[in-house]
Amino acid sequence: MADLGTRLGRRVAEAADAAVARRGAVSVLDTLTALGWVTDRAVDTWRQGRVDALQDLIQAPPDKQRAVVVLLTAWAEARGMERHEGEYPAATRDRRELRFTSRADSADERGFRAHWVSPNATAAQRGREERRRAKVPDLEVQEADGPWECAGCGLTAEGPKLVEDGAPRCLTCVDLDHLEFLPAGDATLTRRARKESVLSAVVVRWVPSRKRFRRLGLLVEERALVAAEEACLADEDARARRRERDAVRRADQDVVFQERFAAEITRLFPGCPADRARSIAEHTGVRGSGRVGRSAAGRDLAPGAVRRAVVASVRHEDTPYDRLLMDGVPREEARARIADGIDRVLAGWA
Repeated sequence: MADLGTRLGRRVAEAADAAVARRGAVSVLDTLTALGWVTDRAVDTWRQGRVDALQDLIQAPPDKQRAVVVLLTAWAEARGMERHEGEYPAATRDRRELRFTSRADSADERGFRAHWVSPNATAAQRGREERRRAKVPDLEVQEADGPWECAGCGLTAEGPKLVEDGAPRCLTCVDLDHLEFLPAGDATLTRRARKESVLSAVVVRWVPSRKRFRRLGLLVEERALVAAEEACLADEDARARRRERDAVRRADQDVVFQERFAAEITRLFPGCPADRARSIAEHTGVRGSGRVGRSAAGRDLAPGAVRRAVVASVRHEDTPYDRLLMDGVPREEARARIADGIDRVLAGWA
């Protein structure tokens, strides 16, 4: 029988009371965080799929963790609260279900997933809690401080990387290299761009002095960014920001190299429209982008690198690939589904 009169019982009750007063509901994860047993960084590490189970990062032994679940259950049932089981998808491309414990089918696992909703919660609070339980965390891309080796293609890369299963991968290998970077700072523009973009990812950088990741901005589709900017153009500040972004983009362009890259695309794929070849070359050849055009092979105009750039463009522009990824289809399966479509486009261009 759970004893809420113990020191731990009182702490659990205080944490639960505070959560319910704030939003009409409480979860086991809320309580563990309020107790100080799991840090925000640990939760972020877990959410990003970098550990197998959150239990390994909780700063309390397993018996204490189970005691919190039992105490919170007793507290909630005594108040007639409704029990729901939370969903915890990972911020990975496969959106796999996260685990609290090492065994997904254990009674402990189901206990950790409990969300309790107050019978006195308002309709607005219930709606927010439902959205909170169902919310899928953002994909997260880390800005690197220097060169690093991609676990996918084996090339030395610079710039952002996506960590999958503990291994860093370049944006080309994880099919995010077609996205444009939108710096943080304009909440309205960011919100609109995210809404318009089928595929997006948050860009962060590790700050050692603060021992946490700092959000730098968002990767979104260019068409989504353009649409969001157009929606904001009534604001003169937005016009100024667009001019600044265009100036930065022009400064990052390597015009001579991009012309050579476009010419090589046309040589290998004579049926590729000239404006499409230029668009691919301009996109892949931006300095500091980490795209295939800025790799050593790309700068040397190696046929394999040029083909990769063309294939990436066709994949994102001429197939439903991005939609499949956002629907949770694993990357390899999504690539298999659209492979015939890519082959048809390339055959037409060849």
